Amino acid sequence: MIQRLALALPPACAMLLVPLSPSLRAQDGPGGTSAVEVSTEGRRIYEEVCQACHMPDARGGGGAGAGIPALADNPNLADKAFAIEILVKGRGGMPWFTDILTAQQIAAVLTHVRSNFNAYGDPVTAEEVELIAGKANGTREE
Repeated sequence: MIQRLALALPPACAMLLVPLSPSLRAQDGPGGTSAVEVSTEGRRIYEEVCQACHMPDARGGGGAGAGIPALADNPNLADKAFAIEILVKGRGGMPWFTDILTAQQIAAVLTHVRSNFNAYGDPVTAEEVELIAGKANGTREE
């Protein structure tokens, strides 16, 4: 049925109905999580947790929220360790998230922010988060 429908549609629309070949699907990353799953989870976490302060466009706060930094086009986020430390340790008015998010969730949301609002395509891994969280354990800024 899908193949007959695909033949009746313009080529660009028909391509949307054809399943991706295994070689074109997102490949599983370390730990078996696909890039699509990480992206979806990261976007969901950003929308549910982060955008309340950093805004939907990740441009940060204005007016009374002027101290909330922009995450979009932020050169500091090129350094994965810097970004991880902020979420693990907190900073200024930013709370730490190790009591709220798992290492995998922190990795997912940072991957989303770094790739969606910036041009940093290398994903953050849960292992990187755990390494930095282990080093920061007990040294949270309040």
